[in-house]
Formats: sequence, structure tokens, C-alpha cells
Amino acid sequence: MNATNASPRRLPGLDLLRAIAVLWTMQFHSFLVGGLGADWHWLERYGWMGVDLFFVLSGYLIGGQLLRPLANGGTPSLRDFYLKRAFRILPAFWAVLAVYLLWPGFREAPGMEPWWKFALFVVNLDIDYATNAAFSHAWSLCVEEHFYLLFPALALLLSRKPSAMKFWTVCMAVLLGGIALRSGIWLHDDATQPSRPWFVEDLYYPTWNRLDGLLLGVMLAAWQAYRPGSWARAARHANLFALAGVAVMALAFWLFRDRVGLLGNSVGWPVLSLGLALLVFAGAQPHGLLGGRAIPGAAWIAAISYSLYLVHKPIYGLVQVHWGGVLDGRGVGAWLVYGLASIAAAVLLHYGVEWPGLRLRTRVLSRGAPGA
Repeated sequence: MNATNASPRRLPGLDLLRAIAVLWTMQFHSFLVGGLGADWHWLERYGWMGVDLFFVLSGYLIGGQLLRPLANGGTPSLRDFYLKRAFRILPAFWAVLAVYLLWPGFREAPGMEPWWKFALFVVNLDIDYATNAAFSHAWSLCVEEHFYLLFPALALLLSRKPSAMKFWTVCMAVLLGGIALRSGIWLHDDATQPSRPWFVEDLYYPTWNRLDGLLLGVMLAAWQAYRPGSWARAARHANLFALAGVAVMALAFWLFRDRVGLLGNSVGWPVLSLGLALLVFAGAQPHGLLGGRAIPGAAWIAAISYSLYLVHKPIYGLVQVHWGGVLDGRGVGAWLVYGLASIAAAVLLHYGVEWPGLRLRTRVLSRGAPGA
């Protein structure tokens, strides 16, 4: 799902994590077409966590773009920042949105929210999920867009008189505020709103409930930018951080054993984000088990991951409409057909729309560079 830029140099660990994030998310959404059956339910059950991995990656990579120059006493170019984000996200998003609007048969569900909610990236804040579920996976892109819009202003504000106390105060306010807000929503809606999908509409989709992953990613970026010595010393223990990440993820699985329960949706989100942040830290190091060696194909899947996130659900729907009867009950074989069809569509979108947009971005940015 994520539309993050690559880091200044290729980091195979982050490529691997991004590839895992999109494939894990696809596996979760395979429930729309029957999944792999009962024997593989354990694999798809927690696949929704792939989106949270995208959030942590985005917080780390995008946060680093803004925090590194601030930590060095400079000022990041907001013009360049927003141009990068626009050319990275909008061409592919607009192309897919146009297909959704012009070809109703492309939709994985009959109803769809009005186009302007997608265009303004507010569909996650006001959606009738029971009636208009088509392209609802754009909710996570809305969260990313809100982050891109608001974080630069917050970073510039905090950098005026930077202090560890100010930084930690903001972090704890976001963390504890999220726990309190989600708990209050859960307790209220569980008691009073049983007849509608309140979990998705009020708790799971809205941006203010989903800041934990972005926060932990930004905290990693701040650590690297403002405390490079400490970061370098910790980097020598990348494998221990990866092991700790796996242990914390196991705790998150336990907390979310009831995905819509109060325990997971109160304290589960920061625990999950912490586990993912530990893995991202390990993946960001050029040595160790997670970040030391490129896995064949991972970088390519990571490169097309944004396009793959955008198209996989409608492609699942198309394949099911035309070949669902043949594929029904075929387990891994059906999963491969759905997956390969989604990858084929993502390749067309990536190389036909997304990649030209990135090349155009390079030309536009070069014109505004000093001395160009």
C-alpha cells in the first residue's frame, strides 16, 4: 500500500519488509475469494498487520527526509517534499480511481463512496462500509496523505527550539491519547451501535486512531537523525533487535487474538507498532540476518508494491467473476492464479503510469534545483 520513497541507498532489509507487507496484506484480503482454506487460515488471519508495517516504514523513511536536514541545522524544501509525494502517489491513484468510476465491473463490491471523498483523501473519515465497500482499501492511503500534510508543520515547529523533553512529550501524548480514544470509541460503540460495522467505520479506518505505526517510524527517524552515535552503536546488535521484534510481534498476535476486541484495540496497536519498528530498525542495517543480504525478487516486489496494493482487490474480484467456479476449492492453485493476475495488473500500472510519473518528477525537481 505504501507509497514511500526508497532510502538514499538500497537497503535489502527494507525491501524485504516492504515486499512482506504487501504480500501479507494480499493474503489477508484473499478471504474475499475464499482464501486458501482452513489449513492456511493462520497465515491470512493476521495479514491486516501488513498495512501497519507500511505505516512504520513510511514514518521512518518520510520522517527521515525531513528530520535529517533539520538535525544538521538546515531547512528541508517543502516544495520538493510535496512534489515528490504528489508525483509518487497521485498518477497511479488517479488511474485506478478512474477505472473504478468508469467501469463498475472493476469493483470488488457493488457500492462505492462518491469520487470526491477519494479525491480529497477523506474516505477513511466518512464511509458507509456496509453499502460502499468498493476501493475501501484506499483508507490507508488517506492516513498516509494526512501524515504527509501535517507532519512537516509539526517537525518544523518542534525544530525551532528542539529538546528531548518536547519530543517525548509529543510522542507520549500521541501514544496515550490513541489508547484512550480507541478505548472510548470501543466501549461506546460496542454498547450502542451493534447494528452497523462501527469497528471499521469508527475505529479501524480513521486517521486519529492509526497513528501508532507512523509515530514509531518517526521515532526511529529522529533517533537516527539526532543521535547518530547511539544509532550506530545499536546497529551492531541488529540481530538482537530483530529477535526482540519477533518476540514483541508474538505478544501482539496474542493481544489481537480477537481482532475486534478491546484489548487489541486499546494497547495492542502500540505493541504491534513497537514490534514492527524493531524489525524495521534491524532491516535498516546493512548487516545482520534481516538486512545483510538481498533476497531474490524482494526488491522488485517492493518496487511495484504501491501499484500492487492499489489493484489486488479489484483483480481478485474480476478473477472470481470470470473463473471463480473453476478455481473454487483448489487451494494453493487458486491462490497462485489470483496472486499472479494481481501482479500482472500491478506491472501494467507500475510501468505504464507510476514509473513515467517518477521520471517526470525527476525532470521537474531538476529544473528547480540550484544551478539547473
